[in-house]
Amino acid sequence: MADSSAHSSTPADLPGRDAAEEPALLPPELRAWMGLLAAAGAIEQQLRSRVKETLGVSHDEFLVLCLLADGPADGLRMTQIAERLGRPKTRLTYQVACLQHAGLITRNTACGDRRGIQVALTDKARRLLREASCSLAEAVSRAIEGLEGQHDCTVMRALLPGAANTEESLSPRPGTGRKRAAP
Repeated sequence: MADSSAHSSTPADLPGRDAAEEPALLPPELRAWMGLLAAAGAIEQQLRSRVKETLGVSHDEFLVLCLLADGPADGLRMTQIAERLGRPKTRLTYQVACLQHAGLITRNTACGDRRGIQVALTDKARRLLREASCSLAEAVSRAIEGLEGQHDCTVMRALLPGAANTEESLSPRPGTGRKRAAP
């Protein structure tokens, strides 16, 4: 049987470990990636039900709407959407069909390429997004502010509009010893 006193009960890659202990198992880049994933997961959890309530679409369909809302006025090609979302084209085809059926997007043949499909927002989608944007932005802010411990993501908080990046606007976060932008 191995001597348990030789090994710490706290893995080296968890927050709160003593600096004198062995170095973290994960390099900073992977730890940052894990923090980003945690932040994205927290945001998605906050948004999932709110998006369904306010817009009547799934979270994945909402992502398509957001890409189109933030893209060129004439829309995006299906291949561009699939690439940006990292989704298979077949899954995207279903989502786009649902959005088109709901009257939120139009699908047309891409100019100069009869095989390409151009997708654009309808006026109805633009109106719904404008009406829901404050509520959805609040859900994003709440999710980011709620990150704690290992999944604390100061960088994500700093990305929030209105977050000042000055030393005076940073205050210690209770229980973590880290700093965060004041809400």
